[in-house]
Parts: sequence; C-alpha cells; structure tokens
Amino acid sequence: MTQQSVEPRTTAEDAGAGSRVPAGRSWLDRYFHITHRGSTVAREVRGGVTTFMAMAYIVLLNPVILSGKDAAGDTLGQKALITATALAAAVTTLLMGFVGKVPLALAAGLSVSGVIAGQVAPQLTWPQAMGMCVMYGVVIMLLVVTGLREMIMNAIPLALKHAITMGIGLFIAIIGLVKGGFVHPGEATPLTLGPAGELAGWPVLLFAGTLLLIFMLQARNTPGAILIGIVTGTVVAAVLNAAGVVDPKQWANGAPELHGSAVSMPDFSLFGDLEFGGWGEVGAMTVGMIVFTLVLAGFFDAMATIIGVGTEAKLADDKGRMPGLSKALFIDGAGGAIGGVAGGSGQTVFVESATGVGEGARTGLASVVTGAFFAACLFFTPITAIVPQEVASAALVVIGAMMMTNARHVDWTDRATAIPVFLTVVLMPFTYSITAGVAAGVISYVAIKTAQGKPREVGAFMWALTAVFVVYFALNPIESWLGVH
Repeated sequence: MTQQSVEPRTTAEDAGAGSRVPAGRSWLDRYFHITHRGSTVAREVRGGVTTFMAMAYIVLLNPVILSGKDAAGDTLGQKALITATALAAAVTTLLMGFVGKVPLALAAGLSVSGVIAGQVAPQLTWPQAMGMCVMYGVVIMLLVVTGLREMIMNAIPLALKHAITMGIGLFIAIIGLVKGGFVHPGEATPLTLGPAGELAGWPVLLFAGTLLLIFMLQARNTPGAILIGIVTGTVVAAVLNAAGVVDPKQWANGAPELHGSAVSMPDFSLFGDLEFGGWGEVGAMTVGMIVFTLVLAGFFDAMATIIGVGTEAKLADDKGRMPGLSKALFIDGAGGAIGGVAGGSGQTVFVESATGVGEGARTGLASVVTGAFFAACLFFTPITAIVPQEVASAALVVIGAMMMTNARHVDWTDRATAIPVFLTVVLMPFTYSITAGVAAGVISYVAIKTAQGKPREVGAFMWALTAVFVVYFALNPIESWLGVH
C-alpha cells in the first residue's frame, strides 16, 4: 500500500469520520472501523480464532519455563502458573483490541520468561521477580511516552539487535533441552546427552519425537505446527501412560492424565503477589542490571513485530506509520506490568498474530476474539495441565531455531560486526545470562571500533552503555578492592 492511500485512511479514522463508509453501520463496525478497513465481522472472528490456535501453546509452555525454584526454595504450582499465563494474555490482548484497535495478540514473552527463570528467580523470591516485571513494564511505557524507545532502537547497531535475538533464541533452546531431559550436567563435562551420556526413558524419547514432528510440519508450512506437535505428543504420552508402558515417576511434572473434571475454577494465588524491595542481598547494581535485562528481552522484537504485522494487514505505509502505533507500543510496554501483577511474567506482542491477519483480520475485533479464548482457558486448567513438560519443552527448541534465522542478516566477513555478534550469541546460553551476552557484545563492539580508529561511529549511547557494562563485569573486583561485601 502506498503512503498516499494510508494517510487519508488514518486521518479519517482518528477523526472518527463516517462519511466514507455506508450509513447505518452497527456500533461494532463503527468502533473497530471494520468496513472502513475493508473487512467483515466474520473475517475478524476467523482471524481471531486462527491467531489463538497459533499461539495457544504459550499457555502450556510458559509454566514449564517458570516451574523452577526461586531463591527462597519455593516452587510454583502448575495450575497457578497456567491461570496467571492465561489471565495476563487475556487482559493484554483484550486491551490491544479495545484500545489499540489493531489485530495484535499478546502473551508471555519467552525471552522475558527465560530471564525470569534463569537469572531473576535464582537470586530473588517470586514476588520480587514479579515486582521486577512491573518495573520493566513501567520503564518501557515511559520510553514510549518520551519517544526514547525509538531513539534507543536507532542507537544500537543493527547487527547487535540481530545478535540479541539469536542469543535469546539459543538461551531459550537450551532451557528446552534441559527441561526435556535431553541435556544433563555431566560428571566429566559441563553438559552431556541424557543423565549419563545416553537418553533414558520414554519421556525424553517423546521429547525428541515431538521436536522432530514440529520441524517436519514446519518444513511443510503446516499452519499451527507447534500446537499440532504439542497436542500429538500429549496424546501419545497419555496413551503410553494409560497402557502402563511408562513409570509415572519418570514424567517431570506428573503423569499425563486427567484427574477429576476437565473444568475447574482458576487458581489466582499468584495475582498481586508483588514485592518492591528486600534486594539488599543482591545489591542495587544487580537490581538495575536485572531490570535492564528484562527491558532488553522485551524491547527489540515488539516494534518490529507490530510494524511487520501491521504492514501485512495493510495498515502501515512504507515508513512504518500505522493507525494506533503509539497506543500499540504503549500497551506492549504495559504488558510487562500486567504480567507482573498477574504473576505470569511480562507480556509482549506475538508474531503469530500474522496468522490471523492472513485469514483476513484487520481490526482490534480479532484481538478481542483471541483474548476471549485466552480468558476461556482459565476454566480448563485441568486439560492444559495434562501436557507433559517433556512435550511442551520441544516447542522451546523450535522457537529458538526460528530466532536463529536472524543470522542471515549478519555480515560475517566484517570483524567489527562478527566478533561482537559471536560473543553476544554464545555467551547467553553458555553463561545462562542474557545480560552477560549483551554486555560482551557491546563492549567488544566499542573496543573494536576504537581500535579501527572509528570511535565517533559508536555514538554517545553506546559509550555510556559500555561504561555501565564495564562496571558490571568489574563489580566484584571493585568491591573487593574497596573492602565492600
């Protein structure tokens, strides 16, 4: 769509004009601009259902990521995590539909959940971790309101943006391999295949089979490949369990069987369980770095996803301008705070929204439909709890592989690019820290540019970021030197 055809449309919508569309429209049509955007209620409903089917896996997957122990040794209940995940997705997606009025659905960001599970929870309690989610969400909202979000996006080199996405992809993938039982700590090596250099038990074999099935479905461009793979793996797991082939104790999160009714009341025990403070043991520097890491994890993909899906829906022009863009970015930031309050990790826009757009969705009504389905999931927790951790973990590896496709955008022949990208990508999974990967990439980029005699190409923001990360890496020696404990 050309710029000329988009701008009048946006102006008319913002003004609430109705002269360009038939009179006598329903309030639904007028509110969501359905006719104005060349759509119908039927298309919006179909698009909303399609988007939900494409991203429903998150209700199963997010609890798997967040199922570890926090610093206090507490383990969260699966039912409570499923409720929190579905609730936060429902609220943020409905908000995007009614306020943003664009066909974008939100749910727990796997990169954010990965940071929460791998970096935050081991150092803090769960209420403190969710407090961090609220803080990072507020920071992103402020960045949107002040216009700094776009400035920061422009200041960070494109290659490092791709590197951060790839590194998070590998970080998520290794979480999936560990949760699926495919990778274990070795006695003579940091990691090894299975618990003793070999795969042991049916559950891990089912993980491998589910992973392969999803890859095969994706290779055939099958819609909803991840969800189909998870459902298929769950059915096979239930059959094996019912036939007595698998010892129930081998399943990481309990035998895949329905206990009692398929419908139950939601478990809202995590809702509002927040704590802002009590961080004395980890220190202010660590707290700042955690919030910064969460901002990074939820920061980069959202704008590209919103513009990309908006362009697919023919709502954006060639410069990325689209109706409701600022509202969409603000709601995406608010998703961090909403997810923290709900207890299900920060929310972000999902690229799977493009599947609904492919079915004809053009307005926020599609998001309302998707959000309503997430809300319905609140009452079907017993069904979602059947999914074995080993089956759901396969999707993490698949998503990690998808995020690695950004490698095609990197100029690997340019050392000033290749080295920072390499360090960023490999250090995230190898150190189990997104912060460490980003820090190494930023510092090495600035150092190499300086060595090449091009320090001015770096930019003030990158220099400031480098100073922060140098302190981050040197914090322990500095504290020892100063006698601070």
